Amino acid sequence: MKSKKPVFDIPPPISAAQKHGVYPELNHDERARMNFLAACYRVVASTIAPGNKLAYETQALAQFTQQHDRAPKTRHEVRKLMNSNPFHNMWGAVRRNLMEVRQQTGRAIVLRQIEELAQRAAKLNDQDSNLTLNSSVTIPPYVANIDHHCMPGSYYTELVTGDVAPAANYDTGFFVTTGGTIGSLCDGAGLAIANWVKTNASDFSPKRILDIGVAAGHSLVPIAQAFPDAEIIAIDISAPMLRYAHARAKSLGVNNIQFIQMSGEDLSQFSDSSFDWVLSSIFLHELSAKALPKILKEAYRVIKPGGLTVHLEQPQYDDSMPVFEQFMRDWDAYNNNEPFWTAMHSIDMKQALIDSGLQSENIFLAAMRGVINTTLFAESRLGEEEDYGRSAAWHAYGAWKEKS
Repeated sequence: MKSKKPVFDIPPPISAAQKHGVYPELNHDERARMNFLAACYRVVASTIAPGNKLAYETQALAQFTQQHDRAPKTRHEVRKLMNSNPFHNMWGAVRRNLMEVRQQTGRAIVLRQIEELAQRAAKLNDQDSNLTLNSSVTIPPYVANIDHHCMPGSYYTELVTGDVAPAANYDTGFFVTTGGTIGSLCDGAGLAIANWVKTNASDFSPKRILDIGVAAGHSLVPIAQAFPDAEIIAIDISAPMLRYAHARAKSLGVNNIQFIQMSGEDLSQFSDSSFDWVLSSIFLHELSAKALPKILKEAYRVIKPGGLTVHLEQPQYDDSMPVFEQFMRDWDAYNNNEPFWTAMHSIDMKQALIDSGLQSENIFLAAMRGVINTTLFAESRLGEEEDYGRSAAWHAYGAWKEKS
């Protein structure tokens, strides 16, 4: 019997990331480090991670059943069980250390050129009315007290005047950690949202759009390009993110977005029923239990009757999702500085939208997959095999506001 040749599967190099006006410059050694890290991420996710299920089914499950005369009922029981499993501990240690190394590598790259990046952003941002910063905006505790996904200083820390370093680190790191699976501009999620709206609501022609928690603007730019006649407002509490996002969008030729520093918990600057579409992308899981309902209620208030709201996220945990899958998806909450992840993915999002004011019959759940140029970037090697949130596939929790 002829043996199969092993498949040497590596992600695209960091040089394949599309450059823009504020993208950091990487020297030879920095590119090599980033490419090595991207390859490590691929191996950990696609080759090593499946061993967790094998360890659970062949070792841990039998141990638990012998002690309790039943299988685990919750992801928390699975977590406590697997935390004593040597294979799972090895995989978790590698993955956590990989994230820390990636963050420190990206941080070193941007700190080396922090002044230059700030100056490049300033040239694009200065005297531009599409960027409004507000130094009186308070960073809430659920952001201020956390280095999200091990990023030193999180999204908001400023070291120099006009700092954009957190966003620059986030931008280069996003391409590496996703292995290019969401495209050269890391905009696959935004393309997915835009395509879904164009396909499923072809008559919808929004004039005003609000993006809450825009970050570096990866998801919003393709939406702005898909709706070039719309007035788009993007808000975030982080000045470095907004400086970078505005400069990035402008350098890419996108000029129909206004970037404003404010919290989604207080949209009092906007009148009732003032937007046709309110959205967020991979944002809700970073909110505290108190902040999330406030933001959803504010979003409802500013949506026009007949308008749309869409929130892109990982799937919620419910009875249809096996407890082992819930446990694997929950890893970030306990090991990757995402403390609100487990609570957010446990709530009933339909009920949360109802509590915000929306009508049950107008709420929908849509599956969306990242859109990429497959001539440049390969689809996920795992195909339809469950990879517990590593591939570019999400759920969109949305609704149409009742017409008055």
